Amino acid sequence: MKNKIKNTTRRSFIQGATAGTALAAAGISGFPHVVRAADPVKVGVIHPVTGWAQYSGSQCRFGALAAIEEVNASGGIKSLGGAAVDAMLGDAQSKAEVGAGEVEKMADAGVSAIVGAYASNICLATTQAAAKHGIPHAVDVGVSDKIVSRGLTNTFRFGPGFGAITKAGVEGFLAVNKAAGNPTKTVAIVNEETTGFGAGIAGIMTKGLAPAGIEVVEVLSHPTPNKDFRNIALKLKEIDPDVLIPSHYYNEGVLFLRTLQRQKVQPKAIYSVLGGASSQYRFVSEFPDAAQYVMDCNHWFDPKNAGALALQKKTNAAGLHYNYEVFLAYTAMMFTLDAIERAGSADRTAITEAMTASTWGGHIMPYGATKMENGQNTGARPLVMQVQGSDIGVINPSEYATAEAIFPRPV
Repeated sequence: MKNKIKNTTRRSFIQGATAGTALAAAGISGFPHVVRAADPVKVGVIHPVTGWAQYSGSQCRFGALAAIEEVNASGGIKSLGGAAVDAMLGDAQSKAEVGAGEVEKMADAGVSAIVGAYASNICLATTQAAAKHGIPHAVDVGVSDKIVSRGLTNTFRFGPGFGAITKAGVEGFLAVNKAAGNPTKTVAIVNEETTGFGAGIAGIMTKGLAPAGIEVVEVLSHPTPNKDFRNIALKLKEIDPDVLIPSHYYNEGVLFLRTLQRQKVQPKAIYSVLGGASSQYRFVSEFPDAAQYVMDCNHWFDPKNAGALALQKKTNAAGLHYNYEVFLAYTAMMFTLDAIERAGSADRTAITEAMTASTWGGHIMPYGATKMENGQNTGARPLVMQVQGSDIGVINPSEYATAEAIFPRPV
């Protein structure tokens, strides 16, 4: 079984994991020779594996199925007599309404819980649809705080949301700026405005940076998807801010940073908050010059956690990049399976109650104590990273740091 996942290429994983039995479709086949007395527990896995978000959605799917593989390999859900976890796959096709439709299919199929669905707008739709059926839904990546502020008792997010990440982004930048002698006076923000997470960044950043005497001189928004950043780059060249703060998804992140490189826009720093490409190993490997010295406040794993490093090794062996989608989806699934284990039941209500009361500490993230309030894990936190050479180092906070910030960046 382990050999199968190690030999799975990204292309074969995406092509194979689109229908049918989830574990077999992903090259993760379980143990066919082990006979279990208990019926399998069905868990829905919804991500956009086609459309504009297909790369990130496929990464999420891999992470979620890797968690299922580990639990099945260790004996399944022990409180249910060793029941295997059987994943039902759904493709949101990068559309919110399609994601909601996948939930309806899963409800009819009798899933006990759902994990997904990457983009904030899709997560808003899938959690709402799941609420109609009382299905507990663990959100893996979606950061819009609307996801957990609507009073849906079935919705849980183990990772931090937009507000917490942006607040940490302000604090992290001020720490880096102070250590460098406070060279930053002006900032420009470039954010996505379509899916719900980027639009709020300007207000939080402006309010947070003002006491340090840093002025946000321009806010430039763009749709998702977006195919051309040349006009924004020209505007930035005209404004000439000390620091750029971008916030968008992967494809836009790559295009934006490469456009800055081509247009020779060279601020003292590029400091992303939820920057999409800024702390992605794929981007670093494919476009090292454009990625160099970029900083990012974002989701990250605990670089000192053995489990996190083991998952990184497994991901790389499968020919994939160990980006935040992988370890967030893996964590969301493990949180879900831990709740099923503690509930000792495949009943949706029992699992929801177990999630609500969860104090799970077996995760691989740099978080404090797990505590769910209105479906949000209050112990979750992001880290601040920087691309240095061919690696991505943690530069803030100090207890997780693996590198010192290079700021201002060399030109």
